Amino acid sequence: MRQGIHTISFAGLGLIGTSLMQALKRAAEATGQKIEMIGFDPGFDAGDIAAITAGFGLDRFEADPARLYNADLIVLCAPVRANIALLDAVRQYAPANALVTDVSSTKADIAERAEALGINFIGMHPIAGREQQGYCAASPELLCERTVIICSGDELPGSGPAAELAGLLRAAGCYVAAMSPEEHDRIYANISHLPQLVSTVLAQHCRDNVEHSGPGFASATRLAGSAWPVWRDIVRTNSGNIASELEAFAAKLAAVAREIRSGNDEALESTFREANELYQRLQKRGCP
Repeated sequence: MRQGIHTISFAGLGLIGTSLMQALKRAAEATGQKIEMIGFDPGFDAGDIAAITAGFGLDRFEADPARLYNADLIVLCAPVRANIALLDAVRQYAPANALVTDVSSTKADIAERAEALGINFIGMHPIAGREQQGYCAASPELLCERTVIICSGDELPGSGPAAELAGLLRAAGCYVAAMSPEEHDRIYANISHLPQLVSTVLAQHCRDNVEHSGPGFASATRLAGSAWPVWRDIVRTNSGNIASELEAFAAKLAAVAREIRSGNDEALESTFREANELYQRLQKRGCP
C-alpha cells in the first residue's frame, strides 16, 4: 500500500478551497514533493474549468466521484451541511486508507457523522477569508500567517497523513493549532459566529440612518456583507453555542446600558480600557 500524500482532491473550488489548494501545492513544491491536485465544483462551466486548470494550479477537474475521491487526502470545501451529505459518496468511493478533512466553520456535526460512517476523518478550519467569493479571488497568500485549526483533540497528530497535512500547512506559512470538534464550536461561536450576527443585526438596527454614517460604522458592519446561504448552515449546526453567546452578549449590552443611564463613568472607563488593551493585543498579532 502506498504511503504518504501524493494526491489531494477538493470537493468545492470556491475561495477557501482554491486558496488552500494553491497553498498546499506551493508548500509541496517548496519541500520537494509532487502532489497531484484534483477538484470538482458543481457550479463550474467549461470556461471556469479551463481557467482554473490553466491559471490556478488545479491539475485535473474531475466530475466522476469514483475518480474524484480516489485520492490520499480528500478535502470537502462546500458549506457544512453539504459536506456532511458528501460523506456518503466519500465512504463509497474513497480508498480505505484515505484521510478525509473539511474546511467548514463548524466541526462537531460533521465529525459525528464521519465517525458513524467509519471514515478516517479529521476536521480542519482555516481561519481566513475575504468579502469576495469564488476561485477568481483565491490566493495562497490568503492562508499565509493565518491559523488553521486541526480538530485532533489536545495535540496535533504525530504521525500518518494527518501529521503530513499539518506539515504541509506549516510549510505554507500557516499557524497550526489543535482542539476537539466540540471545543472548536464553542470557541468560534464566541469569536466568529457572534461577531457575524452582531454586525448583521447592527446594520439592520441602524438601517434608517446609514446614509449619514461614516467609516467607523462601515468597519463595524463589514461582516454584514456575508452571504446567508453560508451562515445558514453554520447557525443550524452550532445553534446551541451561538444562542448562548448571543444571550450572554445581550446581557452585557444591557449592563452597559444601565451604567450609561446611571452615569457610572468608572465602570464605562474600565470597559473601554480593557477593550483598548485587547485591541492592541490583536494589532500585535497582525490581525486585520
